[in-house]
Amino acid sequence: MNRTDRLYALVEDLRAIAPRCRSARELAERFEVSVRTIERDITALQESGVPIYAEPGRKGGYAIDKKMSLPPLNFTPAEAVAIAVALSQAGDQPFGRQARSALRKVVAAMPGPEGELARELARRVQLMSPEPDPSREILPLGGEGISRAIEEALLRRRVLSLDYVDAKGVLTTRDVEPGVFLGGRGGFWYLVAWCRLRDDVRVFRLDRIASATVTNERCPDRPLEGFATDVPEMVVRGTVLD
Repeated sequence: MNRTDRLYALVEDLRAIAPRCRSARELAERFEVSVRTIERDITALQESGVPIYAEPGRKGGYAIDKKMSLPPLNFTPAEAVAIAVALSQAGDQPFGRQARSALRKVVAAMPGPEGELARELARRVQLMSPEPDPSREILPLGGEGISRAIEEALLRRRVLSLDYVDAKGVLTTRDVEPGVFLGGRGGFWYLVAWCRLRDDVRVFRLDRIASATVTNERCPDRPLEGFATDVPEMVVRGTVLD
């Protein structure tokens, strides 16, 4: 059994007995490898996002959270590569890190031979990166940390504290209630939020946010439609999950 098949079989073996666990020694005997090999395999699976955890104690071992794991996926290799191509466009944009994590989980959950075929096909599909245009290059003031703070605030419905530089170069500090994260034309990203300083909806361009801190205050409920009206130059197509 090659390593890819063994990784898939490990996940399925732990899924079959969940929530019970197996020791590294038991797994090593089942797959006819060393305990150290099993430990390396488990670490690789955990790093790829598979929810395997260790149970301490004499009767402990490794277990998988069955509710958080995926059953075998019926993606064809071509479908998996299509997903990879689409997710690769995320790059360093907001949620790009999560896109890479999602792709690793998809491939890890595919049956061994199908996963190998997908990897082989992916090596034969390459994307050309356009030459950078310095006049259009976007360098967010706060870097990746700004995007992460906005992502967290939207997910947890928390108020954000921003240091924002407007088009005239004036720096203000303000508390905002995040509403919509928008991708705009030209590669810019925007946060549409209720600004408590202005007591109204405001649009904040990502590259002008100098710092963003997630507070512990929960946002009051505001209708989502109120954030999306009269916003110029935005992509009007929403993100759909079905």
